[in-house]
Amino acid sequence: MSTPTESIEKGVEKLEVSPAAAPAAEKPKIELSERNQERLALIKQVGEEIVSEESLIRLLNGKEKLRCYDGFEPSGRMHIAQGILKSINVNRMTKAGCTFIFWVADWFAMLNNKMNGDLNKIRKVGQYMIEIWKATGMDMENVEFLWSSDEINKNANDYWLRVMDIARKFNVPRIKKCSQIMGRNEEDDLMCAQLLYPCMQCADIFYLKADICQLGMDQRKVNMLAIEYCDKVKIKNKPIIVSHHMLSGLKEGQEKMSKSDPDSAIFMEDTEADVNTKIKKAFCPPGVVEKNPILDYVKHIIFQKVETFTIPTKEGDKVYTKYDDLEADYKAEKIHPSELKPQVAKAINAMLQPVRDHFTNNAEAAALLKTVRSYTVTR
Repeated sequence: MSTPTESIEKGVEKLEVSPAAAPAAEKPKIELSERNQERLALIKQVGEEIVSEESLIRLLNGKEKLRCYDGFEPSGRMHIAQGILKSINVNRMTKAGCTFIFWVADWFAMLNNKMNGDLNKIRKVGQYMIEIWKATGMDMENVEFLWSSDEINKNANDYWLRVMDIARKFNVPRIKKCSQIMGRNEEDDLMCAQLLYPCMQCADIFYLKADICQLGMDQRKVNMLAIEYCDKVKIKNKPIIVSHHMLSGLKEGQEKMSKSDPDSAIFMEDTEADVNTKIKKAFCPPGVVEKNPILDYVKHIIFQKVETFTIPTKEGDKVYTKYDDLEADYKAEKIHPSELKPQVAKAINAMLQPVRDHFTNNAEAAALLKTVRSYTVTR
């Protein structure tokens, strides 16, 4: 009689990330139909990095309906990247023929000691985040929200065998390299639960039968762990990694926003006055385009939502239809921060207004927001 470990090792070569795509030519150049060219273009708009584009092209040629996954910890307030930018990316992926699976990682948040490990509070925060996405215009018809605590228990044997197999295939230093996915560093004094976390997140990809992992660049290391795992156990159909841009923090030198620093980001429940103040205070040196958070917002948020962006100047209104033209003028100091910032704040406030209205006019949503605001956000 085989042991559980032997059973998974015998079966793992037969396991696939998703049903196999139809065979395609072994080497490029692969011809794409007009529809698949459109799908590829949409996905490339989302991905700052794609691993790998060649594999993605083969996948598009072989399958019309794809499973795309992202997981999120219900860990507190939602900033604009997780709210507006995520909604933009999800809508592009669904337009490209994806069913987008949101893995609501409540157990993961508990492992990572969010909300002091209180699962009831964590689930409330998860519900609050879903309410925000409903108000942003996200394509909910092609989105599924699956709660990890519910879904894992439906097929616990398969899930935990996969987690254990991943844990057996990698040493502790390799797992600790993934600590960024939890907002931690390799040098941090991690709890044992936090060493289990990357193994579970890696297992999620296979458990959900995801064709595409569409997470941020900060999740890249664990997605690459999944690729390495496929190589180790001879899984042929590897997941495609489509990593989106990480919006920078509003303060000088902040590579990403921080939920524990209110001034580092615009949050989805910020008032109009909050937004105006934060944008006014944000790092935005004249003529400097590198590592400029205001320009980062303009490029990755505003120009993804509007066709034209107008900036009143002393010489008259400047109307932009392309970000590159605006950046060139800013670099040449034809636009001053004092002219740019008010228009950025105005555009962001317009995007946040439907969310504010939802939490004002919907009694259940308003009560949920009040409850979440009463929680203490823990690192």
